[in-house]
Amino acid sequence: MSCAYAFPPGPALSVLVLLAASAAPAPGLAHQAKTGWAYPFACCSNKDCREIPADLVSERPQGYVLEPTGEVVGYSDDRVKISPDGVYHWCSVAGRNDSRTICLFVPPRLF
Repeated sequence: MSCAYAFPPGPALSVLVLLAASAAPAPGLAHQAKTGWAYPFACCSNKDCREIPADLVSERPQGYVLEPTGEVVGYSDDRVKISPDGVYHWCSVAGRNDSRTICLFVPPRLF
């Protein structure tokens, strides 16, 4: 005698399909910062952005200098964005520490 149980088609199967679909990541959505805001898709393809410590970014006369690469991102550069949570976030190609900047989120300036 077999003890196997098959789900009948209908509402039960529909619920299982909906649950499985809701667990899958949605394509085209950017990932989130630790504080919960979503990085814009233009800056990130679900892997390029992360929070970085303030001591890795210097403000110099020519702009923001990223210590890991020495890259300078000018203050008026379109890649500079205001950080919604007041800390630095760096989006670089493939999320690497040795690649160029896609976006740099900076704390609001107080002056």
